[in-house]
Amino acid sequence: MDLEEIICCTGIIQTAMPSSSICGGYSITMQTDRDSVCVRLTPQTYVVDCTPLRPGMRVAAFHTANALPPEQHSAYPAFLIAPVKDWEHVTLKYFDHTLTAQDDSLKLNISPQTNIQTANGQRYTCHPGSRTLLVYYDVTTRSLPPQTSPGRIIVL
Repeated sequence: MDLEEIICCTGIIQTAMPSSSICGGYSITMQTDRDSVCVRLTPQTYVVDCTPLRPGMRVAAFHTANALPPEQHSAYPAFLIAPVKDWEHVTLKYFDHTLTAQDDSLKLNISPQTNIQTANGQRYTCHPGSRTLLVYYDVTTRSLPPQTSPGRIIVL
């Protein structure tokens, strides 16, 4: 999967219903800052911390830009759902050995308070650079690239 083609939409879940077409799948409707978006989950969709999704929850849904044929704009197939708090931001990027995102959009400054773990929740004790990371953070500097001390990193 090309990380440059990943789209993230963040919003509040309005509805979460079992899918009639995918066994074990769900369809959620989210209200973003701009509009309402429908996201389709399959049994293969990674939901951070296996969190049960419910209306009123703020989440970030990740899908690829080419996930839908142009005539089907009804439900984006998400491969990752990340619950986020009101003050949090989340990004999914490849970070090099200096912990700078491949697209120079963010640089990470690891602190002793940064929780680094694997996708299955195990503590990750190695350097997280040169990997694809799901990063939870709140504030950034105004430098180029912006810098942050993330609260949580999930190594994928």
